[in-house]
Amino acid sequence: MSLTEKELLANVPTKLYIAGKWVDGHGENSIAVEDPATGKTLIEIANATEVDGLAALTAASEAQEAWAKTPPRERAEILRRTFELVKARSEEFAMLISLEMGKPIAEARGEVTYGNEFLRWFSEEAVRISGRFGSSPEGTGRMLVTQRPVGPAFAITPWNFPLAMATRKIGPAIAAGCTMVVKPAELTPLTTLLLTATLEEAGLPAGVVNIITTSTSAKTSAPIIADPRLRKITFTGSTQVGVRLLEQSAKQVLRTSMELGGNAPFLVFEDADIDAAVEGAMLAKLRNIGQACTAANRFIVHDSLADEFASKLAAKMEAMPLGRGLDPDTKIGPVINESARTNLQRLVDLTVKEGGNIVTGGSSVSGAGYFFQPTVLSDVKPGSTILNEEIFGPVAPIVRFQDEDEAIRLANDTVYGLVSYAYTQDLKRGLRLIERLDTGMTGLNTGLVSNAAAPFGGVKQSGLGREGGLEGIHEYLETKYVMIPDPSL
Repeated sequence: MSLTEKELLANVPTKLYIAGKWVDGHGENSIAVEDPATGKTLIEIANATEVDGLAALTAASEAQEAWAKTPPRERAEILRRTFELVKARSEEFAMLISLEMGKPIAEARGEVTYGNEFLRWFSEEAVRISGRFGSSPEGTGRMLVTQRPVGPAFAITPWNFPLAMATRKIGPAIAAGCTMVVKPAELTPLTTLLLTATLEEAGLPAGVVNIITTSTSAKTSAPIIADPRLRKITFTGSTQVGVRLLEQSAKQVLRTSMELGGNAPFLVFEDADIDAAVEGAMLAKLRNIGQACTAANRFIVHDSLADEFASKLAAKMEAMPLGRGLDPDTKIGPVINESARTNLQRLVDLTVKEGGNIVTGGSSVSGAGYFFQPTVLSDVKPGSTILNEEIFGPVAPIVRFQDEDEAIRLANDTVYGLVSYAYTQDLKRGLRLIERLDTGMTGLNTGLVSNAAAPFGGVKQSGLGREGGLEGIHEYLETKYVMIPDPSL
């Protein structure tokens, strides 16, 4: 039997989680978590200060040695039990994601499935941590290479995928034998708090995962990052914040994983199946209301198809009903807050001033909540402001190109390099694009690339390291080499 909103929120913890206990924060004021579809407060939660942050790090540090010695199978079973519990409560998690983040309930259910898969994937990877053993080339001894946990980690997660971004970091840390301090985003902390209660129920020992929610992120995080007990920081968010964290991390020479901004190109060549390209564009642009680092940001379309593509994409967008995420008819929810909506309006207005045209949409929606019309902009000029910034909303600018070289030049003309998308029926061209597009990931004839079994990450200013896949657990492991002399010599 499904819960009401009131019943669901009553089940969500509202305190910090430190050393296996739910405790009050030292912040003077609580944090009001808002429903972006209404602008009203859903619930108020504890507010951590520097004192709480360091207490969480102390708990993680004290638990590290014992947790690292825990058998991999035991770590795996905790993750697997958590996976099963989240699966059993998937509708509760989906409702909570929709309430605090705004995405349509169908998409929220998709996030639960996707995010939960990281728990299952890394439960399986926990028992596969390996090394190697062999003779030295000179024959004078044996070389032993092992993997061991990095140590206490600090995870900072974003607001746009409140379950998936937490499990993508917590899963491999637990599997590798690392303890953690996790700071979820102030805008959407509730899903992580509910996940933490689920981990506790699954038998996770005290101190392994510690949760701090705070309205003073930089101030609360700074002493954690400066503390020599911390050995790793993992962050998903903007490049600007990521750069500051890298600067802070350098002082302690911390291991870092940075999943930062994106400016994804979506290329449509003259031989593309245009209807398939439009469907892929809808996926790549409107997943999470366009509020994703993987969202298609620049639609680079061959001149012969640009008008048809714009018209068909606009028609699809116009057919997407806006509304509160929990309404089953809703296809497009609100953006996260008024600041985000104001920025979208700024980008649209600038694009028109710089020579682009509005095909559909183009403005905020009046009334409660933070809604913005799904928007298609055509004839956007190369060099336009909107092509150089991460849009993070349901706005699709279309740029024309004449040949393959121009398309690739336009696609790579950015400091970012997270993901690219390309539609072509020419296999040789597809293989060339894989080589020439300067991104960490590419969707070839698909608008969706994310998968727990695949390495997620970018190049250039889109970040460092990879999450998910075989590579994901290695972000939490250190390599140790041992030389053993040959006893017969």
